[in-house]
Amino acid sequence: MKFVKLLAPLFLVCMMCSAFTMKDKTNGMYIVGVSASFTDSVIYFTDVQFVKNLSLGNDKLLEMRSYYSDQLDEYLESEKGLINRTSFVYYNDKKEKLEKIIKKMKEKYRKEGKSVLRDLGSDFKFVRVVEGE
Repeated sequence: MKFVKLLAPLFLVCMMCSAFTMKDKTNGMYIVGVSASFTDSVIYFTDVQFVKNLSLGNDKLLEMRSYYSDQLDEYLESEKGLINRTSFVYYNDKKEKLEKIIKKMKEKYRKEGKSVLRDLGSDFKFVRVVEGE
């Protein structure tokens, strides 16, 4: 009985501490876009950007993620005149993890030597997509 009296308050304190330190997954996400073409050796990368109020769905995937790759496609078509490109996005709630993924990808392309890597810099910004708009 003495063991239970000692363990119960300790368990309660641990539960309270963990409840207050849980992260809100709807704060936002870091996102980066990559665009390549089967007919062109240039691969475009956006900067890693933080977009507020992005969240993951029940399947742990970014909700409406295809709209973010469409934003990059539209930018490259209208501003750079580049058509028929395949764009995709990477996302994570931790900037360091996302930067590590992109660094590894760039190193792989550089090592192959067949592609030219271009950063879009601050020219392109992702805009949050709201369902129903």
